[in-house]
Amino acid sequence: MATTQSSFARAYRAADEAAELTQYFAPQRTSTADLPDPDTFLRNISRGVLEIFAGVREVDQLARWLTEDAYRKLVTRANLAARARSARGVPAKRPVHQIVSVRHSSPADGVVEGVVIVRGPARTRAVALRLEGMDGRWRTTSLALL
Repeated sequence: MATTQSSFARAYRAADEAAELTQYFAPQRTSTADLPDPDTFLRNISRGVLEIFAGVREVDQLARWLTEDAYRKLVTRANLAARARSARGVPAKRPVHQIVSVRHSSPADGVVEGVVIVRGPARTRAVALRLEGMDGRWRTTSLALL
């Protein structure tokens, strides 16, 4: 019975050590007060997303500012856009867009939800984003091009 109790004690210690490591090495939430103004970030990430869909920028260039889930969805959507361009025989060219407006609100500390309205030559689109403060910088956790 002594071996059973010691194995439980070791398991609890291992769990405590893992929890302690997670505190130090997992992404750390950052307060809004410790982060830069989200307006500039929203503008830049929207431009980058539009350039990715146009085929003139690689998704990897934005990976630093995206969470894993948002990155995977962006890769999938960029691949679909590339296939559509290929099927139509349209070459990739730099998009000409004008940012009409940027709106954002903060539903919680360290979280910003925003919409960037972008006017292009053919139509006006909206880029909806959710930003969260992680490790002292904004990271996009969700995005949608409407």
